[in-house]
Amino acid sequence: MISVLILTKNEEQDLPSCLQSVSWCDDIHVFDSFSEDKTVEIAQAAGATITQRKFDNWSAHQNWGLANIPFKHQWVLYIDADERVSEELKEVLLTFVPGADEVVAYEIQRRDFAWNGRWLKHAQMSPFYLRLFRPDKMQYKRLVNPVSIPDGKVARIGGFLDHFPFSKGFRFWWQRHLGYADMEAAMRMVDMNAGTSFSLQKAAFSKDFSERRYHQKGIFYKLPGRPLIKWFYLAIWRRGFLDGHAGVTYAVLQAIYEYFIILKTKELQTAQS
Repeated sequence: MISVLILTKNEEQDLPSCLQSVSWCDDIHVFDSFSEDKTVEIAQAAGATITQRKFDNWSAHQNWGLANIPFKHQWVLYIDADERVSEELKEVLLTFVPGADEVVAYEIQRRDFAWNGRWLKHAQMSPFYLRLFRPDKMQYKRLVNPVSIPDGKVARIGGFLDHFPFSKGFRFWWQRHLGYADMEAAMRMVDMNAGTSFSLQKAAFSKDFSERRYHQKGIFYKLPGRPLIKWFYLAIWRRGFLDGHAGVTYAVLQAIYEYFIILKTKELQTAQS
């Protein structure tokens, strides 16, 4: 069997459907950052085990959870409250048998859905995420949009993890991404002050998805005109235009988010000088 880990902070709107999608699991853990709404009551009513900790940053919070939450099973499925386990993924997980001993984590394909319910099949940033793993073999790095670092080999399983980033509306999405921009800018400042270097070879050819993504992001942040590059990548290179108006609009939103990071980084540089 598999344990389930759900991170929450004021998720009374999304949590019921999330919990319903994993109701087949006999070991559901809700890792809550002291919600002020009905999140905890909803989790308790569903029979979940609640652990609370004050949120500081994404990687530290996730690493603490993996190290301290008493999971019943060896394998953990990690999902957010605005995500749902699809019927296809449910069937795969119910019959899950770990592969070779060296495999410590599995990639799962995530489907991001726009505000109108359309699957952003082409426009989403990355379709695969390490969400099924042995908690003793996984750790995270970076303050925001953390990179998964497995201690062992990675494989891939079928099924879809469905993600609804606009479930709470555009205002919430913008507010969350303004916060993400603050943390991304802080990470950028740390890298610049420390003279951190990134490998083009690893960014292009590393077989490790997490390592490849880490170096890609580091190199990307050094490029001029990042908002335009990001829009072109999502709308044209990844063919987001095939997702219709939703795909092109999502590319615009991501480009504006990238501009927020640039502005915040310049603000921090000014304050530092």
